Amino acid sequence: MLKPFLLALSFYTRLPVPQSLDYRQLPQSAVYLPLIGWLVGGSCALMFYLADWLWPQTVAVILALSTGILLTGALHEDGFADVCDGFGGGMNKQRILEIMKDSQVGVYGLLGLLLMLLLKISLLNSLPAVAVPLVLLSGHSLSRWSPLLLMKGYNYAREQHSKASGAVYQPDFTELAFATIIASLPLALLPALCVLTVIPVLLVTLVLGRYFHRHIGGYTGDCLGASQQVAETVFYLSVSALWIFI
Repeated sequence: MLKPFLLALSFYTRLPVPQSLDYRQLPQSAVYLPLIGWLVGGSCALMFYLADWLWPQTVAVILALSTGILLTGALHEDGFADVCDGFGGGMNKQRILEIMKDSQVGVYGLLGLLLMLLLKISLLNSLPAVAVPLVLLSGHSLSRWSPLLLMKGYNYAREQHSKASGAVYQPDFTELAFATIIASLPLALLPALCVLTVIPVLLVTLVLGRYFHRHIGGYTGDCLGASQQVAETVFYLSVSALWIFI
């Protein structure tokens, strides 16, 4: 299990890993995405905990989110921006795919990223400081379940191989069950009512899957990254709403 996890670590984060890994097994390592979420979310949680001793909660939240971006190289944020540009400016499948492949960020992508980050900051800042580290840990883990659901339910949309196609893989039910358990475990650290957040995360993933399939016939690497970002934001929205009753 260690080698596939290290492969996932090399692809989904900027952390150093041994160079002797067999990258032909990279696609199968996608099932460890929720475990990568533990690592990234835990790092964000630690940063928040330390920063909250020195600065206002808003500053601690921004530093925590920045930690996640640095650890992943903004991999998922980049995918979200590309999806905003592609689906915002493309009128057909070919044009959408062309725009998403363009390395430049357009107005849709810039505004989408800005609004999403502002929403994350506002939501995390509205929670009690003592709860934020656990919410970050759970959010990063559960949101990385979303790309696996898309990979299970739909086909890769691009006909040609791309940089992201190296991670394309369709997990079987056993692998998906393993990933589901890993993704859900951090929820046990939050109040019991927070388990309900799984429902909106699942629903938004299903909606995204149908939307991507209708417009481009499946998903791309950018769509997977976007689904993680949307699922993470929806998780924070759900926790914030449920906290009224906690």
